[in-house]
Amino acid sequence: MAEHSGPRAGFRGRFLAATATMAAVMLALAGCGGVPPASAPEALNVVHAANVSTKGAGWLHTDGGTIRDAANKPYVIRAANWFGLETPDCVPHGLWTINLNDGLRQIKSMGFNTIRLPYSNQCITTGKVSSDTNFYANPELAKKTPQQVMDLFIAKSKALGLNVILDRHRPSSAAQSELWYTPQYSEAQWIADWKKLATRYKNEPTVIGFDLHNEPHGVARWGGSNPAHDWHAAATRAGKAVQTVNSKLLIIVEGVEAQGNGSWTWWGGGLADVAKKPVKLTVPNQVVYSPHDYPASVYPQKWFSASNYPANLPGIWDANWGYISKNGIAPVLVGEFGSKLETTSDKQWMGKLVSYLAANGTSFAYWSFNPNSSDTGGLLKSDWRTPETAKLAALKPILRPVAVPTPTQSAAPAPTSKPAPAPTPSKTATPVPGTGSSAVAAKWSLQSSWNGGYVAQISVSASRAVNSWSVTFTDPNVISVANSWGMKCTSVTRKSVTCVGSDWTKTLRKGQTATVGLQVNAPKPPVKPVVTVSAK
Repeated sequence: MAEHSGPRAGFRGRFLAATATMAAVMLALAGCGGVPPASAPEALNVVHAANVSTKGAGWLHTDGGTIRDAANKPYVIRAANWFGLETPDCVPHGLWTINLNDGLRQIKSMGFNTIRLPYSNQCITTGKVSSDTNFYANPELAKKTPQQVMDLFIAKSKALGLNVILDRHRPSSAAQSELWYTPQYSEAQWIADWKKLATRYKNEPTVIGFDLHNEPHGVARWGGSNPAHDWHAAATRAGKAVQTVNSKLLIIVEGVEAQGNGSWTWWGGGLADVAKKPVKLTVPNQVVYSPHDYPASVYPQKWFSASNYPANLPGIWDANWGYISKNGIAPVLVGEFGSKLETTSDKQWMGKLVSYLAANGTSFAYWSFNPNSSDTGGLLKSDWRTPETAKLAALKPILRPVAVPTPTQSAAPAPTSKPAPAPTPSKTATPVPGTGSSAVAAKWSLQSSWNGGYVAQISVSASRAVNSWSVTFTDPNVISVANSWGMKCTSVTRKSVTCVGSDWTKTLRKGQTATVGLQVNAPKPPVKPVVTVSAK
């Protein structure tokens, strides 16, 4: 049936993006540059505050359809997803470019109070942190295991007053799974790993909740005749097991794709059966239900082509999951939603969903902070620094932007290692032209730099058709090349970098101009490097 096979295909792009190698990720982003950054206050809609609290909400609990904090006040979770720790890289993505603390501070300043952190069982048990991580910008990550990276992520989030939701996104880091278990990762291991995490963070209220399994779909059912496919029963078993270690955690339960009423919706999106069959744990008032919802650009669900679209959307949400909080059964956290906002339909969907969340005080987790989600993009442009102002404007009704204190102003303890500073403007006022070839002209320009690295862009233009080309530029500080896109690069330590056109720029047509780039590990970028070009 197209109604359920489609969402699988639609989500493939998002998860392939999250499993790509660093070089492939940067390749995919290469065409996204060229947009001037907005000024920080305007881009973030910062509300300047004399004293921004870095104290978290404490342990949370539920009260009917409401989440309440440790002081028993209503609390709305406003989260952003930062993925990568569930992929073969076993580390949050973007740390090949930015400093972890800078990323967290930017999330805080945008108005989020929580981060949903996807992980895989493979990463936290046997995985290794990708060598593509920029350890010059993130010295605290050196020689750490993925589990220790999670520890550091939580500690740094705590210092900024950010909550963390741990999302078991995948069993293996290689792929998403329909069910909560696979032949390689049993249900017993799934539960055992959750109990280990509950023990590890038992005294850390920064970790407010466990999202038990990301997007049950395919044969997964809410109940049903096959116990091996019964997600409701499995979530109940896992939730009760977690509560034997820490009963103060929110147990976050997603929906299924195929609902008991015969309807199909998004992976993890269907919770219509909760009305008759809610999850009941040993300790009550800790369950939060978490659907996912996406626009037509991810998959053209039938409701997007209805004659009354987008006015029909609130009714669909009410039927699938909105009724849960409205009827006081339990709170709802929309665990994923996002879009590139490139079509009218997507913009209408986003407007309706934001209004729905705002009107009902519904918690949420935006997908994603990362720009390298292939079918939704992220809250940042491909440089991992410049905010996507149109998306932040669309989310404005449900965000609470703040001015985040500098580390010296913050009440949080000082980090053991000094984080990398924000990128400095290019020291090259104009692009540096290359010499050496009449067939190909190249211009080298610095895009951004930080303590330990930089990103450079190279514009290559062909006056005739060429079968191959290369560019060499001097760099007396180069240590290594971290990533490149549109070309393959090698370096001679503290001397030079040589790049050869590859992929879509391996050959050039007459009159063609290609924009490529690379990320370099170096204490500082070169100033007016000597650039030479060759072509065949």
